[in-house]
This record gives sequence, structure tokens and C-alpha cells, in this order.
Amino acid sequence: MIGEMMVTLNGWIKSFGVLTEGWRAGIIVFVLVLGTAATAYIASHVIAALERKFAKTRNLWDDTALHAARAPLVAFIWMQGVYWAAEVAHHYSSAEIFQANGVLMRIGFIIVLVWALIRLIKRGENILVSPVKMQKPMDYTTVNAISKLLRAVVIVTAVLIGMQSLGFSISGVMAFGGVGGIAVGFAAKDLLANFFGGFIIHLDRPFKVGDWVRSPDRNIEGTVEHIGWRLTTIRTFDKRPLYVPNAAFTTIAVENPSRMTNRRISETIGIRYADVSQMAEIVADIRTMLEQHDDIDSKQTLIVNFLAFSQSSLDIMIYAFTKTTQWVRYHEVKQDVLLKISDVIEGHGGQVAFPTQTIHFGDESWLAEHEKESVDAEPESEEGANKETADTKRAFRSRNSGRKHERSRRQDTRAGDVGEQSLEGEDGEGEGD
Repeated sequence: MIGEMMVTLNGWIKSFGVLTEGWRAGIIVFVLVLGTAATAYIASHVIAALERKFAKTRNLWDDTALHAARAPLVAFIWMQGVYWAAEVAHHYSSAEIFQANGVLMRIGFIIVLVWALIRLIKRGENILVSPVKMQKPMDYTTVNAISKLLRAVVIVTAVLIGMQSLGFSISGVMAFGGVGGIAVGFAAKDLLANFFGGFIIHLDRPFKVGDWVRSPDRNIEGTVEHIGWRLTTIRTFDKRPLYVPNAAFTTIAVENPSRMTNRRISETIGIRYADVSQMAEIVADIRTMLEQHDDIDSKQTLIVNFLAFSQSSLDIMIYAFTKTTQWVRYHEVKQDVLLKISDVIEGHGGQVAFPTQTIHFGDESWLAEHEKESVDAEPESEEGANKETADTKRAFRSRNSGRKHERSRRQDTRAGDVGEQSLEGEDGEGEGD
């Protein structure tokens, strides 16, 4: 077809007899390029006008298909024009580079087609997960996984078709892939483990993009930002990105707090021992308050009981669940509950206990009596007062020392021991003297 057009056009220009063969080839190439540019411009504006028209309809897929095909179609028009210009040049020239025009045209067509399909898949993914365009948007993680799989299928198929267009045997390529796949599998086992780990994540869906996840086995906690085929990106709560290989999720336990139905309030509150008579009423009023609280889920487990006698308090166990699962709102509800519990305790004349200790001293009454006598005596001079105080302290220390010495002797020598009998004998001999 191109050859017949070239013969006709060349003959028409040659009939004027004013241009050489080189000039005639240049004019034809220029006309082809100019026509290609005009055609591409018109096609782009026509498709843009159709997009604006179809955007007003309820069908979302017609303007999506037009938008996906717009740029590849313009590229295909330019590619076709360049191909025709190359064929014209090849008609006038015997250069070997022009012999590859047909193969390059086929490869280019495959590339443009793959480009259009990938754009269509991507646009479809955006529509399916958009809450603005869909009444019930699909899960982003699932749609993203299907989109990646479809794009991989399109690219692999295009590569195989392109290799066949270049003259390679597909069966030979497949056989080589089967044998070489074993060696590649051993060399890239970690990469394949991450790939299949990502596939398992998309299949089992233990979490999705936007979920808060953490692992008790590893130091992993944050919000999932992206799930790839090799690794998953998690944004920690201090805003640092954490990249976790997908193979790790096949060997560790993963907790997904985003799927919790309630948040738990678990507190132990102590009151004084002096308020033990009010314990039953305090516990009953706290339970009633929680049952009537608007933000506490009364359908879940609710426990308010006297728990234990602690060292410095009587402990009350508070166990309940909030209706909200939002972190900030949960703490607001918890604050309100704790303040109301404090009001209940104060309403019964009680107080929240804090750690205290009571220390008892021996012979306090004897020391107090001597101090009182020293105050009542009112010594005449400061010297006499100091002397009397010193005598009182020495008497107190001597008395305590004597008691300690007697206790020590009784502990060291039990009744009936030879040592004790010796001491008693010596005491008797002393008295006789």
C-alpha cells in the first residue's frame, strides 16, 4: 500500500520536472509528519470532548476507558506516521536500519496496547475504592492486590508476544524458564519468600491499609501505609517509616487492634480502712453509675467488687468496656468515669487512700511522764534544767541498756545451763560477802 502511494506521489511530483529525487523524498516525509501531527492533534481534542460529554452520564466506565486510551492513541498515531515516513525513506535509501521498520512497528504496537491496558486497570482501581464514585467502595487492599496481579499478567503476556515477534521460540523460552527457575529459586529464596508472604497477606487479610497493627513477637507497632509484594510499610506512632519484609508475617503473631469492638477500662481504686463500713454502699453506687453511663457498654462484662485488703487501702476492682474504640474519645470517657467514682467515694464521706505507715515506739508513756515532770518542775536556772534533762536521758538509756543486757543473757544461756548456774553461784557468794 505504501509502495503504491509512493509511486503515485513520486510520479506526480516528477511530472513538474523541477525537483530531484532527494527533494521529492524530503517533501513526502515532511507531508507525512505534518499530517501525523495534525491527525494526533485532532484525535486528542475529539477524545477530550467525548470525555467531557461522557463525564455527565452515570456510567463511570465510558469516560474511564476514553481517558485510558487518549494518550496511547495519540502515541500510536505518531508511531504510525513515523513508520510511514521511514518506509518512504527506505524506498529511496537502501540503508539497513530501515529493514527493521516492520519489527519496530509491531513492538511499538504491543507497548502502546500494554500502556493503554495498564492505564485502564489503574483507573478502574481508583473508581472501585473511591467513596465518592461508589456507593459501597471495595476494600483498598483487595482491589490493589487484584490490580497488581492483572498488571503483572498483562506485562508478562506482552513480553512473551514481543519475544515471539522478534523471532524467539516461546516453547524454548518456557523450557529455559523451567530449568533456570530452579537455580533462580535457590538464589533468590528470600525474595520469593517475601513474594509469597505478600500473597498470603492479600489472601488471608490479617490487616489492610490504614489498620493499626502490632506484634508481641517483634518490636512492630504502627499504622499500615502500603502492602507491596516484597515488603509492607508501617508508620510508627512517632512518625517513622518501618519497612517489614512480608516473609516475617508468616512466622510471627500479628495483633490488629483496629478490629476491636470495645476498649477496656481496668482499674483498682483503694479507699481508707476507716471507710470499711461504707464499702458496700460505695461499691453498689459505682456499679449503678457505670450501668447508667451513656458511654459504657452494659452488654459487655461489667465488674465492680471489693477486691482485697491491701497494706494501706481497701481495694475496689473496676472492670468495664467503653462503646467507642477511638483512642482520644476512650481517654475522655475514662476520665469522666474516674471523676464520677471519686465523687461517689466522697459522697459517702470516704477518701481515696494513699500509701501510709504507722510507727509505734516502746515505753512512750514512761518517757512522756518524765518529760511532763521536767516541765512541771520549772528549774530555777538554765543550768539546773539542762542537768535534769541530761539525767532523765541517762536514766532512760540505762534502763533500756539493762533490759537489752538481760534479754541478751537470757537468750544466750537457757535455764539449767552450767553458765547460768555459775553466774547465780557468784551472785550468791557476793551477797554472802
